[in-house]
Amino acid sequence: MKLKFYRKILKNGMTILFEKRNIPVVSVAFAVKAGGVNETKNEKGISHFIEHMLYKGTPTRNAQKIAEEIERNGGDLNGFTDELITAYWCKMPSKHLNTALEVLSDMVKNPLFDKKELEKERKVIFEEIKMRKDNPMIHVFDEIQSYLYDGTLGIPLIGNYDTLYSIDREKIVKKFEQIYQPNNMVLCVVGDADFNKIVKFAEDNFGNEKGKVPELKVGLKNKIKIKSRKGIDQANLVFAYHVPLTSDKKSHTAKVLSTLMAEGMSSKLFSEIRMKRNLAYAVKGGSNTNKDFAYNFVYVGTEKKNVGAVKELILEEFKKVSENLGEKELKQVKEQMIGNHYINMEDSQNQMANLLFYEIEGSANDFYNLEKNIRNVKLKDVKELAKKATKKYSFFALVPE
Repeated sequence: MKLKFYRKILKNGMTILFEKRNIPVVSVAFAVKAGGVNETKNEKGISHFIEHMLYKGTPTRNAQKIAEEIERNGGDLNGFTDELITAYWCKMPSKHLNTALEVLSDMVKNPLFDKKELEKERKVIFEEIKMRKDNPMIHVFDEIQSYLYDGTLGIPLIGNYDTLYSIDREKIVKKFEQIYQPNNMVLCVVGDADFNKIVKFAEDNFGNEKGKVPELKVGLKNKIKIKSRKGIDQANLVFAYHVPLTSDKKSHTAKVLSTLMAEGMSSKLFSEIRMKRNLAYAVKGGSNTNKDFAYNFVYVGTEKKNVGAVKELILEEFKKVSENLGEKELKQVKEQMIGNHYINMEDSQNQMANLLFYEIEGSANDFYNLEKNIRNVKLKDVKELAKKATKKYSFFALVPE
């Protein structure tokens, strides 16, 4: 696939990413290269809190005006916080690109952090915490990371009541001023636009201030636990294992193994657990791999009485792969992944997020090498990782009481 992609680092350190498309739509994001993994245990959730607050107003735009300028021009407005990145984005007709750039840049440069609004938003986040805990599927994903990592990664990205109660306006402003500076920022645009005009906007609207992103050590562990809860009918479980960070090749190996095991109806665990034995409706997997930490996971929703059997099936299938996987099957999985890769690129919003995450991990240019990197994954590496998964893993299940 031939695409026009441009990447430029400005004199102030800001990175500009642009992929040219010929349909009259643009997806635009301003992001900072920091998230939950850059927080201490005592301030976990502050990146997410800041994300919420940036939609609450600037000196020239209140929250209503921010939303209206995007939505009344046909756009969608949102944001996300991850462990390594916080982003603010919109998708809208390309003729309104300047509006998108002006509104988003105002948000990331000039938030008010109004005290009254801050206290109101704290309550909103508390409700979000309750929502996540009340949803068993979301809760087990929040929990499994605490069974894989010590320190800040062991606390959910959203934080908890203790950390959020301790975060006041002074801490938020200090963290914002430390992180939200041009040298830590990425501006990404995907769609029908002019790269030179995007660069000029960034150069005209951002200065030379410098920020610093704190780096924290990641401690690995493994833990197995089953918890019970009243008021639920289904057991929700996650099986997860660490992926080595020794080279980028390992991440692609991990993604191949994850796809083979639990991504799609043709995957081994979907076939064994749902299709052959009818033990579950949902069987799915994924790979959370990046430069600071990496793991693969498998999720299953099943009856309480079947939790042990499902866990044994997972281990058994990984063992079979470690011993019996052949080149023909590996090639089929690679073709599946490459096809999914191109389908995912079709939507400009997805592509915007793809480029941002690749830039955070190294360089967005690497995204366009994914097909080559997948094809270069070796059979022995996939089998070796499958074997490791059976020896050292974390497991969490939330079951009906």
